Amino acid sequence: MSWEDNVRKVVPYVAGEQPKGQVIKLNTNEFPYPPSPMVASRMYDLAEAEIDGATSMLRKYPDMDATNLVNAISKVYDVPFENIFVGVGSDDVLAMSFLTFFNSDKDILFPDITYSFYDVWASLYRFPYKQIPLNENFKINKNDYLDVPNGGIIIPNPNAPTGVYEDPSFFEDIVKNNPDSVVIIDEAYIDFGGTSCLPFIKKYDNVLVVQTLSKSRALAGLRIGVAFGNEKLIKYLKDVKFSFNSYTMNYPSIELATVSILDVDYWKKTVNMLIETREWTKKELKRLGFSFEDSMSNFIFTKHESVSGDDIFKALREKNIFVRHWNKPRIGEYLRISIGTDDEMKKLIEALEEILNA
Repeated sequence: MSWEDNVRKVVPYVAGEQPKGQVIKLNTNEFPYPPSPMVASRMYDLAEAEIDGATSMLRKYPDMDATNLVNAISKVYDVPFENIFVGVGSDDVLAMSFLTFFNSDKDILFPDITYSFYDVWASLYRFPYKQIPLNENFKINKNDYLDVPNGGIIIPNPNAPTGVYEDPSFFEDIVKNNPDSVVIIDEAYIDFGGTSCLPFIKKYDNVLVVQTLSKSRALAGLRIGVAFGNEKLIKYLKDVKFSFNSYTMNYPSIELATVSILDVDYWKKTVNMLIETREWTKKELKRLGFSFEDSMSNFIFTKHESVSGDDIFKALREKNIFVRHWNKPRIGEYLRISIGTDDEMKKLIEALEEILNA
């Protein structure tokens, strides 16, 4: 017997590589444009307050309820304060949601090809789970989630890493047919062309819609996630969070995220810029012999008709262009390519032309 016998051992989530130096980084689905100019302006104000000293806020604990941020989200999304939960990135929100809602001896259900943190959290908390295979086109079979005993369901829309999107009506059937389970719809990429399932929270008490400011609002470095749900769901979620750590969100993050949320015009403008670049990139990839399911996210999940994904991944890396590759069953030939600026994507296409013609 040793102390290691009492250690909770898990296989951790593996994030995308964070390369140093001058590279084209298309491997972690970060937004290619800076946050709202209001964020920089508010950063300056906060720095001035700290220099002044008398108005310093960093010496105090932050607002547990992140009131300013939740009020801003409430205004922009037209959702009552009581139906909103915020956390340190959507990963924090989702981890707390697993801990709060999935305490059953029945399997948690989620796709086999999806965000790879789901099975990590289930294993960490020692919850049973079942990964349900996507079909050959990387689409979810809705019937796999109907009339199946379960301890909870979580599905991203659009899915990651595939980018496949389904209309809200697709998920409404799943929510309606699982009234005794909480259904989490992970909408990290919903802003890039999809329609949110947010209206469901007014109709169903068992659905939680989770979004993030890391993607379309370019705040991955701040770590801000948000969940929308029935008032009772949100209360239970807060009870667990405040039992875990009451002060998870720091004061600067709350303030900077607040001004970002309120700058709706800038958000829409930059999202539209990314969508235009994504559609151009789709056409260029098809021209070069790549195939993929249509993406409604800020990335494209694609494979080449004759060159292996691993070979392309390594060749791009030699050119200081980083994309994501998984050496896993069913997806080993695929690359996930984040959408960068116009200039970055043109350089990617040029590099691919050189690799394929070598």
